[in-house]
Amino acid sequence: MHTAPIAELAAALAARSVCSVELTISALERIGAANHRLNAFITVDQDGAMTRARAADAARASGKAGTLTGIPVAHKDVLMTAGLRTTCGSRMLENFVAPYDAFVVQKLSDAGMVSVGKTNMDEFAMGSSNENSFFGAVRNPWSVDCVPGGSSGGSAAAVSARLVPAATGTDTGGSIRQPAALSGICGLKPTYGLCSRYGLIAFASSLDTPGVLAQTALDCALLLNAMAGHDARDSTSLERPVEDYTRQLERSLEGVRIGLPKEYFSDGTDAAVVKAIDAALKELCKLGATTVEVSLPSVDLSVPVYYVIAPAEASSNLSRFDGVRYGHRATRYANLDDMYRRTRAVFWWGLTCSRTATTTPTTSRRSRCGD
Repeated sequence: MHTAPIAELAAALAARSVCSVELTISALERIGAANHRLNAFITVDQDGAMTRARAADAARASGKAGTLTGIPVAHKDVLMTAGLRTTCGSRMLENFVAPYDAFVVQKLSDAGMVSVGKTNMDEFAMGSSNENSFFGAVRNPWSVDCVPGGSSGGSAAAVSARLVPAATGTDTGGSIRQPAALSGICGLKPTYGLCSRYGLIAFASSLDTPGVLAQTALDCALLLNAMAGHDARDSTSLERPVEDYTRQLERSLEGVRIGLPKEYFSDGTDAAVVKAIDAALKELCKLGATTVEVSLPSVDLSVPVYYVIAPAEASSNLSRFDGVRYGHRATRYANLDDMYRRTRAVFWWGLTCSRTATTTPTTSRRSRCGD
């Protein structure tokens, strides 16, 4: 069942042909067998996962299950998970245990999903290759000599290798979409504000967006149905009517127009990328869609604007990691200024010099359905 997408797993669970405990054991075993090669997970919560799986099976037996009840999921390690460490891929938070759940973590838990652990990422979500983690680089399941993309590379690799059917990610400037593309899976960056940022450790607050990685567009829509919603604790959270994001997936493409920004097809575009896009467009046109050339004349300014906003907000958000309030602190220093310098020097040094660090997942006796 490890190759089945969420929709198929949900049908199998509903038909009682498999139970959540079996799915969770399979996921944990696959993680245990593959993580030394892929380094997709920082923390594996075996005991907690099995407890949640048994609760999901009990809920289904009592008729209180939803579509996602009992399906394993992993969370990017930038999202707070109560009682479980949340590291952001950094030595600074290597031993930080989150006191509460992020909004999207709680929403998926409320939907009955079984969290199995936390996935590796570029430190504080700053990167596009997932090579810049204190816990070591993540490898692409298709070829371990290649990167999976970042910063949600651990989540992308976990889904691509079928270690879990779905995982959360965050997107600030492409950190869901790019690793999804590099790892051959489906990624969804929702509209900013649709999913609350509460409990997401900030990189660039006006850009950070929680989202999902899964095998199919239907899976992403099912996850978004559970994750979306207004949250009064996030001032940027949108108040809007509840939607069913699966409702348009079966519609015909007849009459659908696809805009192709001419600025995206410049001389610098990689030929292999253009070939892949052309092949996809041909399939869409066979299904009834038409293409229209459009222009986004200001798109050339997007990268310069990003590189003003993102570093400015990052410098503000990450200033709290100074060794004073929580997290790593240098052991030897002469005064406060020296403590700042030494603590943060080790913090950034960890990006490039501590990639041999290993994780020690918790262990437990795992039992089958009905135990």
